[in-house]
Amino acid sequence: MFSVTQLCRIWRKSSFKTKKLTPTRLWRCRWCNCHTDRDNVSQQLNPEDPRNNQVTKRHKKQRTLCQPVLDHFDQQYSEELGDLWPYAREVLLDPQSWQYGIMLNRFTAVTGIAQILRAQGFSTLLPQADVSVLHSNGPSTVLNSKYQEGKDTLSTLCISKGSPGDPHPQSDNSSFALGQDSQSEPALSFPPPSLQCYIHPSPLRFPSQAHRPGQLKQYYLLNAASLLPVLALQVKDGEKVLDLCSAPGGKALAIMQSASPALLCCNEPDLHRRDWLAKTLESFLPHSLKSRVIVSAQDGRSFGQSEAGLYDKVLVDAPCSNDRSWLYSCNSQQGEQRLKERARLPSLQAQLLRSALLAVCPGGTVVYSTCTLSSFENFSVVETVLKDFPEAEAEDLWEEIAIPLSKYFTFSSNPGHGQTTQEATPKTQDASVSFYRHRLGILVVPQLGKSWGPMFLARIRTQK
Repeated sequence: MFSVTQLCRIWRKSSFKTKKLTPTRLWRCRWCNCHTDRDNVSQQLNPEDPRNNQVTKRHKKQRTLCQPVLDHFDQQYSEELGDLWPYAREVLLDPQSWQYGIMLNRFTAVTGIAQILRAQGFSTLLPQADVSVLHSNGPSTVLNSKYQEGKDTLSTLCISKGSPGDPHPQSDNSSFALGQDSQSEPALSFPPPSLQCYIHPSPLRFPSQAHRPGQLKQYYLLNAASLLPVLALQVKDGEKVLDLCSAPGGKALAIMQSASPALLCCNEPDLHRRDWLAKTLESFLPHSLKSRVIVSAQDGRSFGQSEAGLYDKVLVDAPCSNDRSWLYSCNSQQGEQRLKERARLPSLQAQLLRSALLAVCPGGTVVYSTCTLSSFENFSVVETVLKDFPEAEAEDLWEEIAIPLSKYFTFSSNPGHGQTTQEATPKTQDASVSFYRHRLGILVVPQLGKSWGPMFLARIRTQK
């Protein structure tokens, strides 16, 4: 690993050199799961190469704005979001304003990284204990010394969400465990569960770490709003958890940072995205967790039958019409076709949510999330599915999440068509706020200076 001084030097170079780079996107397929809304800067940085005293910039061809998609957004979101839409529109059309969150990996030594981040003006999204002290959390083994020793080249890579999966989930029901390598590891103690995410008020670019077999990465770059569904899920140690639409794995990593579940099943039916998921898990989780973190390839709609009542918590981070990517990932003709396909997404999303509610045990919890602003894929899906599950109840996340985190995120409750949205501020805690408007979920709307999102989340609890 680099010393703190070396990393500070690299950070200064990369932060100043990347201000004028044009972020590009890597979406290729029709649908998007919104696990990590990550824009990207492409650079190569090798401190061992004397020729690379300066950061090398590799400009990628800027994607053209898809006008039919923007026109559709203008029509739909001006009605649904009211006064919030013009500002959200401005953020979505300016990728260089998009902010990063930096989630630290508790399974590696992160004290140096945390010091660098704090020195550069980053702060923690959630209250945290001193990360320099790693306490024991039981007898589990972790981290071969090779994970913490030796140099790790930091390089700013494409931090896009990656190629999304096929809209038609495969029926392959095979599964395999994380880390098939049976190499033994020395007995070191797990640090305590602690979801540590650093954010900055400005859209600074922190270098990402390249995947290196046998070495664990120290941090994960993501849209900080994507952590909110994990917070809402409230995973506890020893629980069985299903991440129904898991690739590329950002929320699965967040779950493992925040708790030590007895089982985390990360499901992804698409082969390409499943490989991406497995690589992500391999990069951040030690092999000693291979019996507790598995990767499944089932059709997500089948879990309600094949594994009914098995899980304590289920996360449905559903395939959706990702607003950030759709604006740039197609030409006008493709955009028109996508808009037709967009109308069919709520049906798939509802099927996945129904499957999740059947897969959770009595008294269990399901969190449904997307990264679109569309009420048809968000509030309407939750409302439709709840009609089929009278024994399930949606829970109000407004005071639990929206109010405490309103300093960092702009939240909106269910506005309905033609109504005015309500933005979360400490003043909106009063009882005059309608519970019904909040129980169907909360929506993070990108705004200037708070460019996180879009991210919708709703929590549903079944009866015991």
